[in-house]
Amino acid sequence: MQIFLDSANYAEVEKWLHQGVVDGVTTNPSIMFKDGVYDIEEGARRLCALLGERPVSIEVITNDHQEMIQQARMFARWARNVVVKIPVVNEQGESCLGVVNALNREGILINSTAILSFNQAILAAKAGATYVSIFAGRIADEGNEPAGVIRNVRHWLDDGGYTTKIIVGSIRTVMDIQNAALAGAHIITIPPQFLPKMVDHKYSRETVRQFNRDAAKALAHIAQARTVVAAKA
Repeated sequence: MQIFLDSANYAEVEKWLHQGVVDGVTTNPSIMFKDGVYDIEEGARRLCALLGERPVSIEVITNDHQEMIQQARMFARWARNVVVKIPVVNEQGESCLGVVNALNREGILINSTAILSFNQAILAAKAGATYVSIFAGRIADEGNEPAGVIRNVRHWLDDGGYTTKIIVGSIRTVMDIQNAALAGAHIITIPPQFLPKMVDHKYSRETVRQFNRDAAKALAHIAQARTVVAAKA
């Protein structure tokens, strides 16, 4: 399983990248604005350069299909590792699968996003999406079970021999991450604030504290024993 950061914060991405746990980045206009990125092209290019060959998802900002295609082509020219986020439907509920299919045939990597059901995911995969982004938190908001959707989509992709990868987003808690991983997500895109919670545990700290105390006592005893041996010699 891979970990993407759901962030446009350069410093946060750089920090976790250097710790070896970041395999890619996902953004959208809301995330970019929240993280102080007001020039989408400049912010995207900086992240793409930082990530190297790792994918960086950039989202289109229109309901019009032709404009989506034009924006996607422009984004793809910014860097080789750009992945264009196309919603599975627009605000009017119109299918965007034709956009996904057209861009896929041009060789542009597509992250089909805003997916909340099994049916949406399998159609996006058939249309040629590189990734399908399943919004776990929003599925749960509607009273449904995200893990079941993730598990069923993963089985369908595997059985059909599809190369499309599942990204699970809309993470609300650390348990969402664990549940998505156990359900078979290929990738989980995680807001940076959850990573410290994942790595830390108060009993891990207490265990390290105990090891350090015991080590200090052992070193003191060794030093004392050496002194006794030296005195006898």
